[in-house]
Amino acid sequence: MTNDHPDEAVTADNWKALAVGSIGDEIARDGEFVRVPLIVMDAAVIAEIEGGKRELSAGYSCDLAWEPGTTPEGEKYDAIQKDIRINHVAIVQCGRAGSEAHIGDGVRLWGAAPFTSDQQPEKEKIMTLKTVTVDGIPVEVTDQGATVIGTLQQRLADANTKLSDAEKAHQTALAAKDAELAKEDAEIDTLKGKILSDADLDKRVTARADLVAKAKGLAKDVKTEGLSDAAIRKAVVVAKIGDAAVADKSDAYIDARFDMLVEDEGKGGADPFRVAVQQGLSQTTDANASATAHKAMVSDIESAWQTKGAK
Repeated sequence: MTNDHPDEAVTADNWKALAVGSIGDEIARDGEFVRVPLIVMDAAVIAEIEGGKRELSAGYSCDLAWEPGTTPEGEKYDAIQKDIRINHVAIVQCGRAGSEAHIGDGVRLWGAAPFTSDQQPEKEKIMTLKTVTVDGIPVEVTDQGATVIGTLQQRLADANTKLSDAEKAHQTALAAKDAELAKEDAEIDTLKGKILSDADLDKRVTARADLVAKAKGLAKDVKTEGLSDAAIRKAVVVAKIGDAAVADKSDAYIDARFDMLVEDEGKGGADPFRVAVQQGLSQTTDANASATAHKAMVSDIESAWQTKGAK
């Protein structure tokens, strides 16, 4: 017998320091309990017992086999204790088996007769315990304890779920930000690709200056400021051969007409297409010259018989 469970198993080396009494060998089963004679020989512990400390708890070691199943009474369990080795019986304030496992010396305390092996005591009500697994360790607890543990486990599961959801939301936000940064990087790369080198810029400036010079050479009053290259070519063609020449025409056609104007200007000749468009087809003739020619033809016909060798 020990007063509360010691921090270590009771052995021959520490028995004198830990033991407060002993149990007898006349053990009888009583339902799910056993009745064992015991004797307490420590005055201080006896005083505690008389003061109400009377529940009992067995201290033992065992081999734990993780074999889940169901008892004949329908209770589910996760493991089986095998090769149980009892080490001591502790006098405790509140035992794992509940208040039914207690010191039964009722002669002085509760008015019950001492127990002997030939008696058949009234069957006491058995407290039902449940096995609850906490962090992989099976623990026997009362219904209230199982409820509390189940509540705490559910709260822990809810907290883990919230943490997982928060982590997912965080990862989603990071992914969205990464996508945004990637898009910005792509735009920057695109803009870098549009930046002209010094050589390309020189070519563009030279080409622009050459176009403006050609445009002014063909139509000195044409406006080039703020116009694109295509708009300058179109303005020159309109100025030279009129709006009708470019109506519903593609940019390629207008560019070709501009090049033709430049080529003709280089040769010093007039553009016949331009003249035809601007002036139209002229049918004017010299009326006097026509009349004179007609009169001469009639005269020749009338006097042809007088001419030697006339046909």
